[in-house]
Parts: sequence; structure tokens; C-alpha cells
Amino acid sequence: MSLKSQNFETQAVRTQTEKTQFLEHSTPMYLTSGFVFEDSEEMRAAFAEEKDRNLYSRFSNPNTTEFVDKICKLEGAEDGYAFATGMAAVFSTFAALLDAGDHIVSARSVFGSTHSLFTKYFPKWNIETSYFPVNEVDKVESLIQPNTKIIYAESPTNPGVDVLDLELLGEIAKKHKLLLVIDNCFATPYLQNPIKFGADLVIHSATKLIDGQGRVLGGVTVGKKELIREIYLFSRNTGPALSPFNAWVLSKSLETLAVRVDRHCENALKLAEFLEEHPKVNWVKYPFLKSHPQYEVAKKQMKLGGNIVAFEVKNGVKGGKTFFDNIKMCSLSANLGDTRTIVTHPASTTHSKLAVEDKLAVGITDGMVRCSVGLEHIDDIIEDLEQALEQS
Repeated sequence: MSLKSQNFETQAVRTQTEKTQFLEHSTPMYLTSGFVFEDSEEMRAAFAEEKDRNLYSRFSNPNTTEFVDKICKLEGAEDGYAFATGMAAVFSTFAALLDAGDHIVSARSVFGSTHSLFTKYFPKWNIETSYFPVNEVDKVESLIQPNTKIIYAESPTNPGVDVLDLELLGEIAKKHKLLLVIDNCFATPYLQNPIKFGADLVIHSATKLIDGQGRVLGGVTVGKKELIREIYLFSRNTGPALSPFNAWVLSKSLETLAVRVDRHCENALKLAEFLEEHPKVNWVKYPFLKSHPQYEVAKKQMKLGGNIVAFEVKNGVKGGKTFFDNIKMCSLSANLGDTRTIVTHPASTTHSKLAVEDKLAVGITDGMVRCSVGLEHIDDIIEDLEQALEQS
């Protein structure tokens, strides 16, 4: 059987760097900053890119190469580059491809740090962003300008788990000859492949479900080879590379991604169904709940609904504070995608830097909770949230 015909789980397990003379069964760690050459000619040829060699771990490393190769196969991408964090991937992707005077069209609901890039930092370089509401993708074309270069979106979004129609975005990008860049962090390559729907580049914060155990930071961008070439050259000179150790951890993590995410999604759906019936909850959003506004779109482009459930506790700030203060088992943290269930208050943490009107524009209320559903037994997760809700 050729590798191309293998299933997702097999590719995630069996894509490996070539074995050394020791014929190890599991890829070793290559914790080296640099690599040596046989002679001056080999060194010259390597730096001239006439010979495919590892030069320096800021450029490439066997561990980072293996990790990127796996993500490329799982996403159906031509090439990729791995970064120290997810935000390094987001920033470097835009910085490498945009010039002063360019314009971005983005979904309004994006991660807080991405919003800061668009509104605080990129304007310094005369790069402007126009936002469209996540539930009004039909407005994208009205925002396109002669200098627009990229359409950008997260799907599902952080923290409101809204779902955007990737196929429609792909058609718009192709029609106007724009680049479509999709943050696929919440879905992972296991649940969704944006390239199939027209994305040119796909970004992941590998810190989340790809690692899945809260151990290391990492990011990756994959997609068309000619675009990755520009991102690689930018990153080679600016230095946001993923460390070999973290790449080794993330590559091993991919071997269990499908197994873990299946259980995450099973737990998340059961929790969402429970919360939907609870009298202390105003609303619940989860992509595979039939009440989700984009349920049909989610079913079309995702295998399962992911591990993030968003909901609003009644009684506003007071109810939310009481809820969080009475959590006993679940973790209060800003991270997500861990084996452990995590509850987060976006309004005061991950999206706290947003103005009040900006929070409300993307559905972040004072009582909103983002729950990253873990791998504990679902009965124990529900019991902890239920007792905290009863006191809110």
C-alpha cells in the first residue's frame, strides 16, 4: 500500500524521518543547533540550495521536518513551516505575504491577539483590515478593495464556536484572485481540511489539540508551495522557528490525535446537550448541536463538532463569578485542547483587551463561558459543572 492511499490514523503514526544506523523504531530527538558538512563544496551546495541538507535548526531540523510532513499529509498541503507558537505562525504568515498598503478582509470573530495584530500593529505598516460578521459571509465581496490581498477566518471561531462556510469563502477568494487563509486550530486536520474547500494556507496553534496534553507550545502553517516558500524565507531571517524538542513532542502527539479527538468530541456533545437543558444557562453553542446557527454548514465540512462548548451563565457578572469560584475538578485556565477539562472566562482573560463593543460584536458577554472539554469521564465533567451552576 502506498502512503497516499493510507488512512488519516495510519499517516499520523507512520510518517517518520528516515531511520539512522541504529534502526530505531521511534524517531529520536535531534537536539542540535547546527549540522556539519563533509567538505567546502558540500557546504556551498547546501547553502545554495542545490543540495537538500539540514543547515541550521532555525532553518530546518529532522524533528521539525517530520512534524511538518505529517501535518502536510493530514491537511492535503504541498509544504509547510513550523513555528514556536500559534501566534508566531499567524504573524509570520501575514508579514511574509503582505506589503505596505495591502488590505485584509477578515471574519470579525478572531482570537484576541490576532485582533490586536489587525488593529494595533499592522496599521503601523499601512496594512488595514475590514471585518465582516461571521453570520454574514455574503458581505465579504462588498468589503473587497483593489488592494485586498487576503481573506482570513477562523472556523470554528474562538471563543464563540461560530462556523463559517469555507466553500463559499473559497469561491469568493478564487473569483477575486485573493488568498484564503484559514485558522483550523479548533478543528484540527482530523475534523476538517480547509484546503479541500479552497483555502490556500491553513494555520494551527499546535499548542492546543495537536499536542493535546498542555505540555509544549507550537504553531504551523501549511499550504501552497510557492506561498510557503515566502513564509520560510521570512521566518529563516526573523527566527520564529519551532524547537526540535517541541517538534518531537508534537509529532508523537499526532499519533494519538484521532483517538483523543474522538473522545473529546463525544464528551463535548454530551456536555452541550446537558447544558442546553439546564435552567441556569441562557444559551449553548456547539457546532454539532442542531440549535447551532450554522449546524448544516458544520455537518458539511466537519467530521465531528470539536471539543469547545460555549455557553452563557445567567445573572451576568455575578452569576459567572460564582460559577467559576465554585468549580472543583475542572481547571481555570486560558489554554484549551488539553486532556483536562478547562473553563475560561473570555471577557476577563483571552479577550480582555477588546473594547466592550468589540466583545459584544462577537458574542462575548460577561456571563459567557468557554469550556474546553477534556478526556475525563463525562459524568464527572457534568457533575462538576452542574454543582457550580446550581450555586451561580
